[in-house]
Amino acid sequence: MSAQTVPQSLPPEASAQKPFFHTPYIVSKTYDWCLFLGPPLASLMLGIFVASISGITTINDDFELWGEDHSIKGILLGTLIHAHLVIVFARSHGNNAIFQTHPFRFALAPILLLYGMLSSDWIFAIVSVLATFWDVYHSGLQTFGFARIYDARAGNPPDQGRRLDLWLNQLLYAGPILAGATMLDHFGDFETDFGAIDSPTAEMFTRIPAWMEGHQGYFTWTILIGGTLFLIYYIMEYRRLWQNGAPISMQKVYLLASTGFCSIITWGFNTWDEAFLIMNVFHAVQYFGIVWNAEKRTLQKTLRVDGWRYGKAVALATLLVFAFAYGGAVELSNSDNQAWVALTLVVSIMHFWYDGFIWSVRRKQV
Repeated sequence: MSAQTVPQSLPPEASAQKPFFHTPYIVSKTYDWCLFLGPPLASLMLGIFVASISGITTINDDFELWGEDHSIKGILLGTLIHAHLVIVFARSHGNNAIFQTHPFRFALAPILLLYGMLSSDWIFAIVSVLATFWDVYHSGLQTFGFARIYDARAGNPPDQGRRLDLWLNQLLYAGPILAGATMLDHFGDFETDFGAIDSPTAEMFTRIPAWMEGHQGYFTWTILIGGTLFLIYYIMEYRRLWQNGAPISMQKVYLLASTGFCSIITWGFNTWDEAFLIMNVFHAVQYFGIVWNAEKRTLQKTLRVDGWRYGKAVALATLLVFAFAYGGAVELSNSDNQAWVALTLVVSIMHFWYDGFIWSVRRKQV
């Protein structure tokens, strides 16, 4: 890695840590635009298209399959969501160098969590609600991670503006949920999951959705005013950094702008009634891109096809078949089977938890 001339106006501590990359992209221009940068707006267009044809097709119509009500859109979306959740195990368990760093978390934690959920209705309800809100936090962190990598690729120190980006991404993702049209879709889990427990304490939790609905106006105005002030502060701080010689990553700017726009339009207004489709599709596509880029060599070695002419294609096909087979099984399974539902929730929680520290482990491997 060669050195880069650093503007003298940068702080000395930042200048000493300033990295240099030959490309502003994480993988390549084509790969990034197809799997990282392009998906938010492409997913928005997909959501609008699905909404526009819903009146002339059966894509949203319910039909009974194996005793459960489904729709074509629901099956496709649910399969994709669960498929992207399970491929975290290609990183945690499929990469031995990573697995050996935290064997307890990877081997015993899922078993203990599953046992707890099957043994206690309280644990089951808590984990179910936790999965909903951890998903929101995790999704914001994924965009935050991309933003930080693009910033580093532009030549900025890893800690410069980090906290600003962290808060911005959570504001852009969680803010429209709390203040917008899909708030009850997220908080409704309190009533559903805790309502199954015969307890005065559990009944108290079931009142949370109604309380949130009654006070949503306060949350809306707080987020609008506080969020606007923070955005002004964010822009002013990055303007100051730019004036001091910090380069600007246009990839980062585009990613944050397009993701924030999608989040506000879909979570906030749910104009086309396709919020979950739009936000989940691009998040899942981005995650497939992350995992494949990070683990393609490991997968080829694990499958012993790294010396084959089409070894990469075999590894990719294996990953996709495994992921979508699981996703389809979850989406088409009987939702009354508590053991199976608990297992899928364990996969979800492990996805959110594992991915939070695999990145730091991964940095030690490269």
